Amino acid sequence: MTVLLREAIGDRLRHARTTQRRTLREVSRTARVSLGYLSEVERGRKEASSELLAAICEALDLPLSELLNRVASDMSALEPVTSPAALTKREPAKAGLEPSLDAGTLVPAVIGNDLSDLRLQPVLSHRLSTSISPPRGAVVAA
Repeated sequence: MTVLLREAIGDRLRHARTTQRRTLREVSRTARVSLGYLSEVERGRKEASSELLAAICEALDLPLSELLNRVASDMSALEPVTSPAALTKREPAKAGLEPSLDAGTLVPAVIGNDLSDLRLQPVLSHRLSTSISPPRGAVVAA
């Protein structure tokens, strides 16, 4: 599932506004942004400039750095999980993991449909670093 940066930013802005129980009209007036454009930004349809984001964040009393940190956290939670074997091949010193067939590993799974509603839940994932082939000399009946 690929999420665009503008969608993640829009979702966080909408979440901040609705948490404060403020209307689009109120925030658009305070930020001096048209209501329609603010709506498009919140829905992830328009890419907001840094000046526009700063004005919206100021209107929401939300530091721009906090918005960007939350968006980065949301997006990193949605990145695909790499198998321990792939981590070992890429960065053996950092991973500290040896590929084996022993057991699966606990990996975070994203729960929720909305970026502002994300929760991570551990799930068991079996990832085999080698392929399993049928034993040699075995007869398969049809």
